[in-house]
Amino acid sequence: MALIYISLGSNIEPSRYLQAGLRSLRECFGPLKLSSMYESEAVGFSGTNFLNMVASAETDLNIAEVVALFKQIEQNHGRLVGAKKFSPRTLDLDLLLFDDLVCQTPVVLPRAEIVNNAFVLWPLSELAPELIHPVLHKSYATLWDEYDKDSQRLWPVTFEWPVGLTF
Repeated sequence: MALIYISLGSNIEPSRYLQAGLRSLRECFGPLKLSSMYESEAVGFSGTNFLNMVASAETDLNIAEVVALFKQIEQNHGRLVGAKKFSPRTLDLDLLLFDDLVCQTPVVLPRAEIVNNAFVLWPLSELAPELIHPVLHKSYATLWDEYDKDSQRLWPVTFEWPVGLTF
């Protein structure tokens, strides 16, 4: 079983789509571990704020199967195929880590956004503070401590999960 870390984000009806995305991930992978929810300003374009978090799960799928599954879940929840990279979205699922694998295909791992974007690094450092980045050889807690926190606005938010929703 591989341990995977998943970045989730939305700025179109984010409460609705993040809950739906998490339900789909739970159906596919079983129990999930979740970071706190964070709100951030849009990065790369002008738009409404995003809600972001990181989840972890275990899987027997290979990387290509996981990425294809994420694309299908996104599309099932209103993500438009071929939409611009920097644009509003109902649901964005990105594979951040697949165990400690370093690769270029079928996706680049570890994902560069981990160290480039506060909305990925802060929740990842919360969920896996002692885990070591397989290229930089630093823990995610250390990477977050060293991150220029003035470069992107990000803050934790209270997120009301529906009664009975478990992960």
